[in-house]
Amino acid sequence: NHINSCIDSYFRSHICIDSHFLSDSNNSNESYIYNFICSESGKICESKNDKIRTNRNRNNLMSSKDFDITKNYNQLWIQCDNCYGLMYKKVEMNVCEECGHYLKMTSSERIELSIDPGTWNPMDEDMVSADPIQFHSREEPYKKRINSAQKKTGLTDAIQTGTGQLNGIPVALGVMDFQFMGGSMGSVVGEKITRLIEYATNQCLPLILVCSSGGARM
Repeated sequence: NHINSCIDSYFRSHICIDSHFLSDSNNSNESYIYNFICSESGKICESKNDKIRTNRNRNNLMSSKDFDITKNYNQLWIQCDNCYGLMYKKVEMNVCEECGHYLKMTSSERIELSIDPGTWNPMDEDMVSADPIQFHSREEPYKKRINSAQKKTGLTDAIQTGTGQLNGIPVALGVMDFQFMGGSMGSVVGEKITRLIEYATNQCLPLILVCSSGGARM
């Protein structure tokens, strides 16, 4: 549109020129128009290319900044799995402010949320799987999978057990953690649950188990 308007303006400014002059200067006029169009087109192309380069640089800068922000503040902010909204992690006890979706929680976060501060006493923290049958899978040896899960979560196995107070009431609590091999129930998990139940029975304590595992275990 810009080129067409320039051409129209050019013709209007020369419409009163006599035909003889026009015939003599026809070639030069065509050359002028051609050069004008080419120069304007070149400017437009250069402008578009500059904008594209600027946008790319801006996008790259923003993506790098977003990565740095995510890396530095991933303990403070969390993204909803349902509506993909970004929110402060501690707000509304891990419930999305936008859609009300319940966000994932680790066993440590659930204990911190449920038990009165300063009253949590863990049980059997040092109990780890010995892999007595030397179980091997096609993907990775069982022992290596256990070690990887321990490094990832900071836990010894897929459940934390202990005692504490819930609103001032003494309770026995066991919380499974899905991040530890999907809440896999190995020998350690079974033993810790059994010991917790026996302790709660002997001490006449209310027992709370938070299950986070596969369907068969549920």
